[in-house]
Amino acid sequence: MTLRLGIDIGTSGVRTAVLDTADQVVSTARAPHRPQPPAAVDARLWWDAVADCLDAQARALADMGRTMADVRALAVDGTSGSMVLTDANLRPVSPALMYNSKGFDAQAARIAPLAPADHITQGANSALARAMHLVEMAEAAPTHLLHQADFIAAKLLGRGGLSDHNNALKTGFDPATLAWPDFMADLIDPKLLPDVVAVGTALGPVSAAMAARFGLSPSAQVHAGTTDSIAAFLACADIAPGAAVTSIGSTLAIKIVSPVRIDLPAQGLYSHRLGDMWLAGGASNTGGAVLAAHFSPEDLARLSRGIDPGKDSGLDFYPLLGPGERFPINDPNLAPRLTPRPASDAAFLHGLFDGIAAIEAQCYALIEAQGGPKPAPLFTAGGAAQNPTFTAIRARHLGTDITQARETEAAVGVAKLCPAAP
Repeated sequence: MTLRLGIDIGTSGVRTAVLDTADQVVSTARAPHRPQPPAAVDARLWWDAVADCLDAQARALADMGRTMADVRALAVDGTSGSMVLTDANLRPVSPALMYNSKGFDAQAARIAPLAPADHITQGANSALARAMHLVEMAEAAPTHLLHQADFIAAKLLGRGGLSDHNNALKTGFDPATLAWPDFMADLIDPKLLPDVVAVGTALGPVSAAMAARFGLSPSAQVHAGTTDSIAAFLACADIAPGAAVTSIGSTLAIKIVSPVRIDLPAQGLYSHRLGDMWLAGGASNTGGAVLAAHFSPEDLARLSRGIDPGKDSGLDFYPLLGPGERFPINDPNLAPRLTPRPASDAAFLHGLFDGIAAIEAQCYALIEAQGGPKPAPLFTAGGAAQNPTFTAIRARHLGTDITQARETEAAVGVAKLCPAAP
């Protein structure tokens, strides 16, 4: 039976997952990122960590009596908005800039009069502003602007110049017209921009050098990947209208498959293209970090047992760690609302649970009001989503059942983008 391989470039390291044709996980591996130099991010270290992880994956398969030659398709996901400039031979000619780099005010000032006011490229933290700054930092003439996942896929293919609908979105690619907007030619050399294809598209076989290096079949196909958050969605759910995933880690993120594109940048909501469907969603600053700021894991478990999830707390909280919210309200100055605090810790926790659940429900209601579907089925993932009392309270606010996701690793989701050949 042939296998499929997913490579997830996360913030702390690289993970791989190997799936069979029935989407069952056969084997996984992981490797930490190599230490980065203090002054700048070196994209070559991304590749080193991938190579480490692929070597670990080969050992794991060997322990099962399988080999990397059984892998016939692979795909890569990376952090959205992380990018680097390379020459034609895929050697970086600039430092890499990560998704959370910011402060590109001069570039934003050039974008502002050219892009529509609500365009995703507006702002000093936009991926386009980041790309423009990379051009200014380049130590030699660049050939390719590559997002993190693009860079790794290019190394596997032995050639660059390709990206996918999801990674290219924040840099400015229009998933409706399937083209880079005309205004971008006044801001960045169009020759640097990758050709953009649909998620899951076969890009070509691995290079002979990569096949030899990792023991892959020379016919193993590299497929267009996606971003890390979308890969995590795909691990949990299938691409069907209404399929939704709420992830509650430190923050709360929601995504739902919609037949129609829904973009409300003013409220922190936008859509990624997935074939003929759209994945609408956004991320709130509420979530598990707020709970952890007030209670230890042991206290959360103990106090939850004393809460009746069928009853409302009667408290009108908007739980945030500090001022600032992204979605469903996009307001950098929005203040937390955590008063009046009851004398009972259990009552206070009940109010926090209700407040976070109300925000989640507001997120999905906003999407539905714009013509999107109701969440069904709704899967959930993340550390804070493991609390059964909290899950029951969320189900009450949402008016629907919530199912714990069986798989949550982004490496699993990106592997699912590859066709399941017999």
